[in-house]
Amino acid sequence: MDFQFSTDQIALRDAVQQLCARYPDEYWLARDRDGAFPHDLHRDLARDGWLGIAMPEAYGGSGLGMTEAALMMQTISASGAGMSGASAVHMNIFGLNPVVVFGDDAQRARWLPALISGKHKACFAVTEPDAGLDTTRLSTRAVRDGDHYVVHGRKIWISTAQVADKMLLLARTTPLADVSKPTQGLSLFYTDLDRARVEVREIEKMGRKCVDSNMLFIDGLRIPVADRIGEEGRGFEYILHGLNPERILIAAEAVGLGRAALDHAVRYAGERQVFGRPIGQNQGVQHPLAQAWMQLEAADLMVFKASSLYDAGEPCGPFANTAKYLAAEAGHNACQTAIMTLGGMGYAKEYHVERLLRESYIPRIAPVSPQLIMCFIAEKVLGLPRSY
Repeated sequence: MDFQFSTDQIALRDAVQQLCARYPDEYWLARDRDGAFPHDLHRDLARDGWLGIAMPEAYGGSGLGMTEAALMMQTISASGAGMSGASAVHMNIFGLNPVVVFGDDAQRARWLPALISGKHKACFAVTEPDAGLDTTRLSTRAVRDGDHYVVHGRKIWISTAQVADKMLLLARTTPLADVSKPTQGLSLFYTDLDRARVEVREIEKMGRKCVDSNMLFIDGLRIPVADRIGEEGRGFEYILHGLNPERILIAAEAVGLGRAALDHAVRYAGERQVFGRPIGQNQGVQHPLAQAWMQLEAADLMVFKASSLYDAGEPCGPFANTAKYLAAEAGHNACQTAIMTLGGMGYAKEYHVERLLRESYIPRIAPVSPQLIMCFIAEKVLGLPRSY
C-alpha cells in the first residue's frame, strides 16, 4: 500500500499551484464582493488543458483518473480560491461523465472538445424544488414530438446557469404512473441552454457569490432526439454512474478549503502578539488547530482511497460517501477554528477566513446531506433496515 503521490501527480499539483498563484486572496475577495464569474481562471485552466483532465484523449482530454482530478480540485480550493474557484470548473470535471460512458462516438465528438477547450460552459440541471433528494419524483416532462422532445418544468440550485451555454438535463419521458419502478422513465439530455425557452433566475445566497445558483423555468424547450444520452427511460441509471465521482471531488475540495483556512489561522497565530508572546504559543490556541489538521488529514486519506478504488474499477460507493461526509465536517471545523483563532479579525472580510467559513456549508449540504449519507452507510454497509 503506497500513500505517496507519484512523480507525475506531484508535478500536476505543482503546476496547478503555480497557475492558482496568479489568483491571490485579494482576487477572491473582489469576486466575493462583485459576484463576477472568474472567467479568467476558467480560461487559464482551459488553455493549459486542465478542464479535460479526466476526459478521453481522443477528444482533447488528458485521459487521467479520478485521483488526478481530485488532486487538481483540492489544489484549486486550497490555494485560497475555495469553493468559488473549484465550483467554477467543477461541472466540467465530473458532469459530463454520462456522456463519456453512455454517449455515442458522434455525441462525444460533438460535445467534449468544446467543453475541454473552454469554448462551452455547462450546468447540471437535475434538482427540482418539489423533489429535493428524491430524484425519482422529478416532475419536469419531456414529451416526444417527432425528432424532438418538448420540455416543461422547473429546476433549482443550478450552478453556473447564468454563464452556461449547455445543460445536462434529467427529465421524465414516461409518467410516473406508467412505470413499474420510480427509477424508470427518466431520460438524460445534453443540449443547448436556449434562453428564449429557459428563464434563468439567480438565487441570492450566503457565499460563493461569483459562481451563480439559479432557478430554471423551462417552457416549451425543444431538444433534438440526437441530444438524448443513451436509451430513453434510463437516465436515472446514467446519473447514478456520476454520483461517486461528484462526491469524491467535492470531498477533495472541502479538504482544500479547510487547509486554506488553517493556513491563515496558523500564520496569524504565529504572528499575533498578546501579553508579550505569540498567541500560537498557548495550548488553548494550539490544540484546536492541531485537531483541525488531524481531521483534514484523516478525511484526505478517505478521499484518495475512494478515488483509487474508482480508478481501479472497484466498488467505491461507501468510501466516496464517507469521504464526502468526513471532508465536509473537517473542512467546516477548520474554518470555524480559523475564525476563532483570529478572533475579531476573523470576522473581518479582509482577513478572508469568514468567506471560507461561508463557503464551507456548501460541501456539508450538497450534493447530499450528511444525514442521508449516514442512512446509506447504515443500510448498505452495516446491513440495517432502510429508514426512508
